[in-house]
Amino acid sequence: MADITTSAADRKEKEYFTDVPQTSPGFFLKGSHQYDWGLKNRLSKVFNPKDGRTVMLAFDHGYFQGPTTGLERVDQTILPLEPYADCLMLTRGIQRSIVPASTQKAIALRASGGTSMVSPMEEWEGEFEGKKVRFGRPGFEPLSNESTALSIEEAIRLNASILAVQVFIGSAYERQTLKNLTDLVDGASRYGIGVMGVVAVGRAMARNSQYFRLATRIMAELGANVVKCYYTEEGFESITSCCPVPIVIAGGKKLPELEALQMCYHAIQQGANGVDMGRNIFQSDAPISMMKAVRGVVHENLTPEQGFQMYQDLKADAAQA
Repeated sequence: MADITTSAADRKEKEYFTDVPQTSPGFFLKGSHQYDWGLKNRLSKVFNPKDGRTVMLAFDHGYFQGPTTGLERVDQTILPLEPYADCLMLTRGIQRSIVPASTQKAIALRASGGTSMVSPMEEWEGEFEGKKVRFGRPGFEPLSNESTALSIEEAIRLNASILAVQVFIGSAYERQTLKNLTDLVDGASRYGIGVMGVVAVGRAMARNSQYFRLATRIMAELGANVVKCYYTEEGFESITSCCPVPIVIAGGKKLPELEALQMCYHAIQQGANGVDMGRNIFQSDAPISMMKAVRGVVHENLTPEQGFQMYQDLKADAAQA
């Protein structure tokens, strides 16, 4: 019987070996030592070989949200942040229209889509008080009904290091989104391009360690080279320990700067290989200062308090300039 359906009383105590690092002989990145040269080279652009970590800047929100707050003019708000990112996570439309081709940053290209925030209505006929009527409920998991939105040839043309695909474990379209992932893995591996599975959490999903252990492991087992998920305050080290490939955390909704830096710090200390943050940077009062503070926590091992002090100092200096 699967663990997810077995009662706690009947389940053998788990052993995640959280205190034993997974080895990767001859290469710096977890689970990546047996890849071909080209894929390892691309991953070395996403993750800093000195510490095996990355600060990814996510600004692909427009593919289903339109002009998100802070992304109304990507050329004005995101390009000033580009020098401080290790990797840019974006759509091909923004890459071609906004990002200079001279950039030396790794590209994480959004490769799934096809739905929007405009929720369709699920409708059906029924009977009420002896009369035939139509019932409906809004938002029947519309965002989970994604397909692949990018060909491998296009990824090559845009010199992508990694392709990002959303996966909805436990949703009505779970099988479709897992098929999107495996199709991309099959196509991308032919050319040494990485695939990052992104754990999407639907309205009915619990954001807890049990769910994220399930979702991240499934995607790694199906061939994802990197997995992106949310941080959990309980049991996050078990998620990173039992996922055999690097995990980067999503920033999620906008948090106060200190809380966002605390989340980054704890995730890194508990085994994450980096962060993929968007709103917590470009919606900050001082985005460049926040970007530098996040880098300090991820790459320089600053504590959250030290990172927050850096943010405040840089913000004050910018105000006086």
